[in-house]
Amino acid sequence: MNWRGRPLTSHKVVVNLIGATTNKQGLKVQALLDTGSYPKGLKITDAEIAAIPLTRHAFHSDWNYTVHPEAPAEG
Repeated sequence: MNWRGRPLTSHKVVVNLIGATTNKQGLKVQALLDTGSYPKGLKITDAEIAAIPLTRHAFHSDWNYTVHPEAPAEG
């Protein structure tokens, strides 16, 4: 809701709006602008995609998943 009616005029405005996001449950968001330069046209193999440690959610698992820093423990 804090974005409604706010013109997104710069990266700084967007990052500040993201960082100001909260909810009633105490969510706090930290946002930073990544100014890194990344090469275009990199190709990722199916094996590399399959190796990403993620857990798909039950609802719309193609869109909703958790990416883990390392493979989640079995169990």
